Amino acid sequence: QLQLVESGGGLVQPGGSLRLSCAASGFTLDAYSIGWFRQAPGKEREGISCISSRDGNTYYADSVKGRFTVSRDNAKNTVYLQMNSLGPEDTAVYYCAADPHNYCSGYESNFGTWGQGTQVTVSS
Repeated sequence: QLQLVESGGGLVQPGGSLRLSCAASGFTLDAYSIGWFRQAPGKEREGISCISSRDGNTYYADSVKGRFTVSRDNAKNTVYLQMNSLGPEDTAVYYCAADPHNYCSGYESNFGTWGQGTQVTVSS
């Protein structure tokens, strides 16, 4: 059974940092491109980052570029999202998802396996 589990969310003050983890079971993450998404209350889900399996290229939405960094540790079968300079606008449920393509296509419909999400709240 393919499964993704996110962790690392929580409450952080503005300007703070968090590192989210996305751990896989039932499959090896390095064969998949992994995307990070988030959904804030009352808003549509937003794709914010992706790391490709083919060459490790990374992609970021403008809203997080320069503040967030995605990386993968194949030995641990885990992908990380380092989030710095967090602001209240980053408050959302964060999800990771796996796409069997070896590149980041930009199409949410390609991501067939999703985690359950982890809450990130940025507030003073």
